[in-house]
Amino acid sequence: MGNQSSSSKNTHMSAEPPSPAVVKSDEEWRAELTPEQYRVLRKKGTERAGTGEYNKHFEEGTYLCAGCETPLYEAEHKFDSGCGWPAFYDSVEGAVARKSESFPDTRTEILCSACGGHIGHVFAGEGFKTPTNERHCANSVSLKFKPKAKGEGEGEGE
Repeated sequence: MGNQSSSSKNTHMSAEPPSPAVVKSDEEWRAELTPEQYRVLRKKGTERAGTGEYNKHFEEGTYLCAGCETPLYEAEHKFDSGCGWPAFYDSVEGAVARKSESFPDTRTEILCSACGGHIGHVFAGEGFKTPTNERHCANSVSLKFKPKAKGEGEGEGE
């Protein structure tokens, strides 16, 4: 069990964002996204704490990128961090990329690996008892929830 948590740490995120597979013009993004989704996903905005629809949402399913519908997070990796935004301790393998930022403060941005959309930021070592010791702080408007289908996953892992 100890090896599982240490070996899974950071395994599902690329170190630097790859070139996006989903490429659209600014005009196309504006036409497809709501103004708030565009501001957050394409212009790296942040929604106000406590206002997002997925902050206190704990149904079984998958959280997709609101821009391109790439699966980003499984609901089983979501936890209540009390920060006012949806929090996850791990992502779907290869779905989320990291980009270091240095201004105005040092932190790490998380992006959709498929379209380059801004999801939020990742923080480590905050004392949450998660297997990865990380908190992926996501904007709800960057996400789209797909509920788990009836019978999906039943009998797996038994």
